[in-house]
Amino acid sequence: MKEVDTFPNETAIGPYLADQLDIRGISRRGFLKFTLGITAAMGLPFGMSGQVLAALEQSQARPTVIWLHFQECTGCTESLLRATHPAVETLILDLISLDYSETLMAAAGHQAEQALHESLEKNKGQFILVVEGSVPMRDGGIYCKIGRKTPQQLLHEIAPHAVAAVAIGSCASWGGVQSAAPNPTEAVGLQEALTREGIVKADGTALPVINLPGCPASPYNLLSTVLYYLTLKKLPEVDAKGRPTFAYGRLIHDNCERRPHFDAARFAEQFGDEGHRQGWCLYKLGCKGPETYANCPAIEFGDVGANTWPVGIGHPCFGCAEQGVGFHKALHEQSDVESVRPPSLFPEIFTEHAGGVTAGAAAVAGAIGGGAMVYALGAHKQLKQLETETASSTESKTEEEGNQ
Repeated sequence: MKEVDTFPNETAIGPYLADQLDIRGISRRGFLKFTLGITAAMGLPFGMSGQVLAALEQSQARPTVIWLHFQECTGCTESLLRATHPAVETLILDLISLDYSETLMAAAGHQAEQALHESLEKNKGQFILVVEGSVPMRDGGIYCKIGRKTPQQLLHEIAPHAVAAVAIGSCASWGGVQSAAPNPTEAVGLQEALTREGIVKADGTALPVINLPGCPASPYNLLSTVLYYLTLKKLPEVDAKGRPTFAYGRLIHDNCERRPHFDAARFAEQFGDEGHRQGWCLYKLGCKGPETYANCPAIEFGDVGANTWPVGIGHPCFGCAEQGVGFHKALHEQSDVESVRPPSLFPEIFTEHAGGVTAGAAAVAGAIGGGAMVYALGAHKQLKQLETETASSTESKTEEEGNQ
């Protein structure tokens, strides 16, 4: 059977894209699977994967991007360059026309600034502005200069002509590590800087800002945002903090593979203890997952295998993607739990169950019922062992009582 029969939307891929995929060693089937995955990540029905494919093949529709760096460590760009699912660093540079980026440009000095001005003149009202890093408000922003201009001067010059702006990373979203007390430069995020500077679009309307917090931000959240814009010709739905709901709509706590341990009151008390080694909940060690909205447990980082995110490797969530949490609360400080009890469809962990359902089985059922399929797969052996131990303990107790 031909692939076109299995994937009817494949015919939407034009020759140009097919050639590019072949050059990069990416199979068309693999790319189609990637497209289906990214469609789901954007919160779109699978039936729209054809539109996503069509957006990808229209190279002439690539939006122009001007990428500015302010107060930051360039970690978001570095993370973007290391994405490989599949070869996203190549795809993202093909999807957009990256006309200016101090980090990725081959040009430097006057040549780089000339490229910026030429792109600005050519694409007024049509480009997407990406900002990485916070804006220092103290002393007019003199603590950060590019081409002898402060961030404020650059924003006044460039932002009014953008169609939308993306604040990538926690620094650009709301100040990040630079805004931690005592915040000597009075660092703020892009949206607050625009508001305080009174910067709006050339037509007098407010410039839409999409916040993609994280330290670093996931490159796939940026990719999904760009694809959403290309596919639907509009920006994604955002929450009250300007974050796309498809990526920041749920608490980390609700998707964490350790959530069943939280519900069963199994906590690591200190680093290296028995509970920590067995993968129990890290809440008592200061995990900020119960008050941080992000999709880290679902997409992870680095494409190097399972559990490649802080909690997955045994470190508490720092809350870097949540305003007022990361860089503002101490690492060991316990979080404000927004979801204390599991949903009603969870089985009660410590309740006697007819038919001999044990605590281990209840934990597995709770993980699945809560949508934590990753946990159910990854921790199955561990919880199965716990179930066996519980059953053995019950049988031993029954035998002792019978002997008595």
